[in-house]
Amino acid sequence: MPRLLKLATPLYELHLHEIPRVATKTAQKIAAGVAATIGEPNALLVTVDDLLNNLPMRYEDRSNLTKIRQLQHNEFATIEVEVRIAGTYAVKGGKLRIFEFSAVDESGQIRAYWWNQAYLQQAFPRGRKVLLYGQWRRGKRGFFEVENPDYEFLSDDEDNAEPIHTGRRVPVYRKLGELRSKPLRSIMHYVLERMDWAEFTETLPQEMLSRTQLISRIDAFKQIHFPADDAPLALYNACKSPAHQRLIFEEFFWLALAMGIRRQGREASPKGTLIEINDRVREAVRSILPFKPTNAQKRVLKEIVDDMASTKPMNRLLQGDVGSGKTIIAIQAAVVAIESGYQSALMVPTEILAEQHAKNTKRILAQSPYRVELLTGSLTAAKKRDIHNAIEAGEVDFVIGTHALIQEGVKFSKLGFVVIDEQHRFGVLQRAELMKRGYNPDTLVMTATPIPRSLTMTLYGDLDLSIIDEMPPGRKPIITKVRGEDARNKIYHFLDGIIRQGQQVYIVYPLVEESEKLDLLNATQMAEHLRTAVFPQFRIGLVHGKMKQEEKDAVMDEFRRGASQILVATTVIEVGVDVPNASVMLVEHAERFGLSQLHQLRGRVGRGDAQAYCILLAGDKRTSEARERLTIMEQTNDGFKVSEKDLEIRGPGEVMGTRQSGIPTFRVGNIVRDRELVEIAKREADYMLTERRNSRDTAKLVELIKKQTKYGLASIG
Repeated sequence: MPRLLKLATPLYELHLHEIPRVATKTAQKIAAGVAATIGEPNALLVTVDDLLNNLPMRYEDRSNLTKIRQLQHNEFATIEVEVRIAGTYAVKGGKLRIFEFSAVDESGQIRAYWWNQAYLQQAFPRGRKVLLYGQWRRGKRGFFEVENPDYEFLSDDEDNAEPIHTGRRVPVYRKLGELRSKPLRSIMHYVLERMDWAEFTETLPQEMLSRTQLISRIDAFKQIHFPADDAPLALYNACKSPAHQRLIFEEFFWLALAMGIRRQGREASPKGTLIEINDRVREAVRSILPFKPTNAQKRVLKEIVDDMASTKPMNRLLQGDVGSGKTIIAIQAAVVAIESGYQSALMVPTEILAEQHAKNTKRILAQSPYRVELLTGSLTAAKKRDIHNAIEAGEVDFVIGTHALIQEGVKFSKLGFVVIDEQHRFGVLQRAELMKRGYNPDTLVMTATPIPRSLTMTLYGDLDLSIIDEMPPGRKPIITKVRGEDARNKIYHFLDGIIRQGQQVYIVYPLVEESEKLDLLNATQMAEHLRTAVFPQFRIGLVHGKMKQEEKDAVMDEFRRGASQILVATTVIEVGVDVPNASVMLVEHAERFGLSQLHQLRGRVGRGDAQAYCILLAGDKRTSEARERLTIMEQTNDGFKVSEKDLEIRGPGEVMGTRQSGIPTFRVGNIVRDRELVEIAKREADYMLTERRNSRDTAKLVELIKKQTKYGLASIG
């Protein structure tokens, strides 16, 4: 009898377990294929557990046998036939060979054929009974034909194994390296037969399974790969079967538990900062305000300051749509920390955004005694060294920068407050690295990308949440219109009128230079065309990512001062650019941009008193997804609605860059489709960490999750 398989058995050892069709090379290919799907470069570390988590992408009902006379043209069906004549022949000048056979049942005759599989002739002798599944078409000779069907041999032997590929509910797998669905199905079936289920321990407490009405982990894996004969396939294909629900819940639960443990770990850590709120601090905060704050801004600032004044370190997420005033709140909070004798730091994902923040901050704090410095990778070594020394000496009160803030040479004197902007572009470890440089500092995470609740719970489940749900007074909704190439002249006429009224215009392109592969307008060529042929009467600036920083600064400053009327740009102006006099955003080839990107671009206008417009000029070759994106932009200015739709269309990985954010990739869960399970998992994790925190079950769960390195909990006691 072959050895039983353990979950930790390396896949390259499958051949040692006498699994049919798995020779040494095949086992290595399986390991490499699974490694590729889970992002694990070292195939030797890929185990049977990883293989079992390679779930079917869909299921087909091949259980109902059809007679030949009942077949319909283009129908997918399973039939049982007996082979009559089989043979191979060359086609296309001998370059290809076809193996085919004719077979019958009591109601008729069919033809089945395969390309370049002449070896099959040995497998189909006359009189062999076989189940065939595929798409049947009526051929020229009047017979039904099937190309490359799945097949399963039948036998009168009572001990013969049950059918795997036909005559049942059949799992269909994605191709794994060179292995297609059929051999994978056979391998998976044999692996499940040889599993040592005794060591397949239940990971969730029985009380939780009862409360959530979930099935056991063993049953889930058995059913998800090979559903029972009476299983409702509609539920399986919708990932709503009991097996799917169990595995989806578990994925969300482990993440929610990890977030909860991380939160508790931070709250238990002693806070090194002592923030005092008094009249002097309040006056310092009031004195820097360039405008009257909205009620939402006041509420959010109070939530942040209350956290800072508490004995627990703040870990808060600040959400607010573009233009809602997040930056001024962050600067006010930084002033609170500085007035208590601590340094503040703001980390952002790009240099242009860091430069923009540094300029705005220096302008706002111009009358204050605070020293503000910009630290980015492009500074000269000498300049960096000077700033590093000043930070370590405590001479810099507020440092703004990119990843350069967490380089080895940066040592803070007394870092007490950290702001991380557009967190989804950073990794969790990068966030932790900056926090490590302070006295367990208060941390504020900001995003101008409104995040749906289900994504907030998974990405930021360890943070408290503040939302600015009110725009500054006097802001008019931006009018958004989608237009085609035939409207270009009318659009140019409209822009001419807007500029003559004293307003300014952005024109954004997806490319900097001409591309031979894509027939797209590009920023450099179009800027020249606009200067010479369309708007010779106006001054036009050009800014893109390949320009030197001094050039970009000069062009942007010219536009800010109103010295130029049109700014031609790539998406370097997506975030951080604030020119209240700019009232029109024209996006060329809008079908090439994502929803979130379009919404960010639209947020660059509408910051002044004039009515603002966003014109999305799209090419004729639009995909259905692109059309949907553009329609949504026309229908709403609400960032949360835009973000919900973006999540539905592209999924969480694309929207938030989950690989960058440190969130584990879900193998079966989908936070859009499975919103309810996200909430249930969060509720259960909170319950176990609070109401049941001293129970044996919770201790076991915490021990289990700390062994999973992907959650980064090993250092939390």
